[in-house]
Amino acid sequence: MPINAGAQSSKYGTRAAERNLGKLYAGQSTLPKLPVPSLETTLAKYARSLEPLLSADALATSKRIIAEFGQSDQGKELQRRLEERAADPECPNWLEEWWNDLSYMGYRDPVIPYVSYHYSFNDDPECMRPNQRAAKIILGALSFRKMVADGSLEPEKTKDALLCSHSYNFMFNACRIPDKPSDYCRTMSYSHETIVVMRNSQLFLFDFAPRGVQPTMEEIEEVLDRIVHVADSNAAVPVGILTADERDSWTDNRALLRQASPDNARILDEIESSAFIVSLEKDLPVTREEFSHAIWHGNGRNRWFDKPGQFVITDNNRAGFNGEHSMMDGTPTLRLVEYVIGYKPTADQLQPAATTTRQKGAVPFRKLTFVTPPAVVSAVKKAEAVFDSAIAKQHLKVLNFAAYGKEEIKRLGCSPDAFIQMVIQLAYTRLHKTARPTYESSMTRKFLHGRTETCRSVTNESVAWCRAMADASVSNSERVRLFRQALARHTQLTREAVEGQGVDRHLLGLRMSIRPGEQKPEIFSDPAYEYSSHWYLSTSQISSENFTSYGWSEVSPKGYGIAYNIRKESLLIHITAMRNEYGLNSDHLASFFESAANDVRHMMLQAAGQQK
Repeated sequence: MPINAGAQSSKYGTRAAERNLGKLYAGQSTLPKLPVPSLETTLAKYARSLEPLLSADALATSKRIIAEFGQSDQGKELQRRLEERAADPECPNWLEEWWNDLSYMGYRDPVIPYVSYHYSFNDDPECMRPNQRAAKIILGALSFRKMVADGSLEPEKTKDALLCSHSYNFMFNACRIPDKPSDYCRTMSYSHETIVVMRNSQLFLFDFAPRGVQPTMEEIEEVLDRIVHVADSNAAVPVGILTADERDSWTDNRALLRQASPDNARILDEIESSAFIVSLEKDLPVTREEFSHAIWHGNGRNRWFDKPGQFVITDNNRAGFNGEHSMMDGTPTLRLVEYVIGYKPTADQLQPAATTTRQKGAVPFRKLTFVTPPAVVSAVKKAEAVFDSAIAKQHLKVLNFAAYGKEEIKRLGCSPDAFIQMVIQLAYTRLHKTARPTYESSMTRKFLHGRTETCRSVTNESVAWCRAMADASVSNSERVRLFRQALARHTQLTREAVEGQGVDRHLLGLRMSIRPGEQKPEIFSDPAYEYSSHWYLSTSQISSENFTSYGWSEVSPKGYGIAYNIRKESLLIHITAMRNEYGLNSDHLASFFESAANDVRHMMLQAAGQQK
């Protein structure tokens, strides 16, 4: 069964908690703990990261402050405290509790659009009807869930390291629960063998192992057909929209729901303990942007955004996945959906055997009907307004850049990820006439309970190359030389981040080690600290040949969210920005990305004498 955070044996949880849970967790006790970099090394890296971002005067001031902190008794004491925390045998990961709370559970804005993400799947030619496709997806997800539940799933590995499996505890039969001052994740036993289906703002529940026998694909499709018929013949107060509200409001309204009726408390428990959500949407998305919006959030009324995983199927047979980000990053859910997309039901899973006597309608379902007194209806209306306003501000563009992809980039002798990061820098610099702080997510799952570290993509080398691209007097060979220097520097920073040797998480740990009543060191009140970690570009890569798009929102009202998928022969770039007083435009950045990508390829081919 999944680990219940509330039942862990210590404040932090222990390695022992994940022993004896099968192959998936067998290597947990062998994983190294996230290191604490040396103070001197991190401060040197931090100072260097500021060089391309600050004026000469501001940089001189910040470097003085950084040097003083490094030599101060307080700096050394904060480092000692952090090292002591990391060495605590009862603390599997010194960052985990702080990071989960500050970045996710303590975050009070709505999870949609500001936390959740989506994967939009390619079409499935084997499925002709939306409920047929939904049934196939359910079978694939249940197959994957079984391997997670019994621990038989192989743990993930890179070329040289085993990856932590801790996040799989929160994939199924789990739910984010609103609370003050911070939310928490509730995990339930895998003995809860139910799925919640949402349609037309209504919720239904069916058992996927009645009497110990899993329904066939034909039977699941049939029960979905019956659910759609009932849902489309009725209407209900869209209680699911409450999960799209600000977290403090949702905390209050969840309590209001529970108090309104014992039935409401039971229904909430059934939703939260279910394996996952299936959302059957009436949307008919056509364009990539419409498709992304449909999978990411729809109209908000037909979702339960606190669930870690929601499979979404639209009425024109398109499908995808909506993920709640608080306890899982993209790599575990990528593995899940790749498995689901490629799943091939066996012959006996497709339809009942000829000797089977089960009749049509043999799989029962129940409608989950909330009691909704006027106070709940009022809360729903307010949540609808919050959701509609937030989504209306999202300006989304999906660029399908078909000129080339990963194979061409590799033929040019470049790291695909570093290549795309530099194209992003060139596009942004051309559009906004400057470079600004950029975040790239780097995975640290080679460490116990590891999640991510920041790679600061703006470097002296990237800025020098972007300037050269704007200077007609710079030769092509010099541009290529500067470009390769920028690639090398970015690759180095990425490797350091993966090894837990980045800047941002360490600085966070030092800041969190300050005790109540102690003076905040000047390094953390220096405007450069806030500015350099204010992500004008928040970027991340998840690559799959099976997606039409994937993405999430910007993390700053002044910035863009850029999710990129490096496919073999093309690039998919999902760009979001907020419609507000800062005047950002995702269409414009996409256009600049396209021209920058063509220019970089032209530059490299010209240098190789291959330009046609």
